[in-house]
Amino acid sequence: MNTASASGSQHHPPQHNAENWWPAPYTGTGVHATVTVPASKSLTNRYLILAALASSPSTIHNTLISRDTELMLGALEKFGVGIDRTEQPDGSTTVVLTPASELKRAESDGTELTIECGLAGTVMRFVPPLAAVAKARVHFDGDPAARVRPMAPVLNGLQALGARLSYGQTPGMLPFTMDASEVQSTGEVVVDASGSSQFISALLLAGHALPGGLRLRAAPGPVASPDHIAMTVETLRELGVAITVDDDGRGWQIAEAPIAGFTVTVEPDLSNAGPFLAAALATNGSVGIRFWPEKTTQVGGKWVQILSQMGAEVSHGTDGVLTVRGTGKITGINYADASELAPTLAALCALADSPSKLTGIGHLRGHETDRLAALEIELAKIGASVTATDDALEIIPGVRTRADLNSYEDHRMATAGALLGLAIKGIRVENIATTAKTMPQFPELWTQMAKTAKDRG
Repeated sequence: MNTASASGSQHHPPQHNAENWWPAPYTGTGVHATVTVPASKSLTNRYLILAALASSPSTIHNTLISRDTELMLGALEKFGVGIDRTEQPDGSTTVVLTPASELKRAESDGTELTIECGLAGTVMRFVPPLAAVAKARVHFDGDPAARVRPMAPVLNGLQALGARLSYGQTPGMLPFTMDASEVQSTGEVVVDASGSSQFISALLLAGHALPGGLRLRAAPGPVASPDHIAMTVETLRELGVAITVDDDGRGWQIAEAPIAGFTVTVEPDLSNAGPFLAAALATNGSVGIRFWPEKTTQVGGKWVQILSQMGAEVSHGTDGVLTVRGTGKITGINYADASELAPTLAALCALADSPSKLTGIGHLRGHETDRLAALEIELAKIGASVTATDDALEIIPGVRTRADLNSYEDHRMATAGALLGLAIKGIRVENIATTAKTMPQFPELWTQMAKTAKDRG
């Protein structure tokens, strides 16, 4: 068992708090539900950064309100961005962001701004380039678990642009203080993206506002979760940013140019929809997700292909509902580059009738926790045989055993545990509240879905 990331992220021991165990609903029969999941965190935080850099106010409909997005909104306010929220009759939130005439560079007393990152990768990676645009002096810190998440590649990129950095504990990680007062145009910036796609996305999002624009290349070696970089590129183009991608897909060029304020509606979070859709297979039931887009840049769009390969019937109705139906079997899968879908997918693989192998996911060792190590430990508790390598998981289903499953302060580990609980009686999940990172409504929505099986029983 390998419990340390090559990038330096440590695998945190689980917290055992007797009051923190959530009895996962067990159905014993098929659920039959249609669910509305909240908006995409990935898209919300990209739009928020770009709205802060726009030349006029922007309106974001169906903004996700969760811990990660609250942290982003709080960070933008620190730079002087005006934020006005309105709750709509359908329960969604519209946010109007008014850019500052000039992004704030320091506190009124001359001390640096302070940004609280929590455990949000999009805040800790996307906001430093915003600070570079502002030429600000900023101190960044976050949760204890955030202090072992890799940051060095994006910070090295900012140093190449002239930013000066000082570290409180470990070089290349939180906490750190950045002085961007001397950021200027430079030649090509090369970034190691093997640990996270966010290192590339962070710089791309600010590229049009940096002095002289940005010429960026991925360093030789693997690029983690290229789907998320493609999402960033398409989001920029959607808002009028001229971005050129090299033929090999490993280089990007953006000219310095303003972007106008915009109005968008954020798609549902298709990654967060995954556990609900997988529940149809886990219980031999059916689950629909409302407002599923015809086309998407979200990695969660892969659920259609994944669940079809594992034995589900999948249909997308004219009413916009994507419906997944179980067929009485769950077939193991060999799948590459599942990215953030991997914890839920691994849990479903543990319920399958044949082995599975998930590859190209080594970067998950540097997420909220070392997810490969955590999945190896937790899936073994329910009887699966799991081998974690540097960038893969091999999963052989076994006897299904009740267990207490730890979440490691990781929302996707928590939802994976909830999925197992539908099919295995007696599962408890530690700290289900960690799902508030991207989906505060998860426990209620999950319980409501599980109840549909009981209602039919």
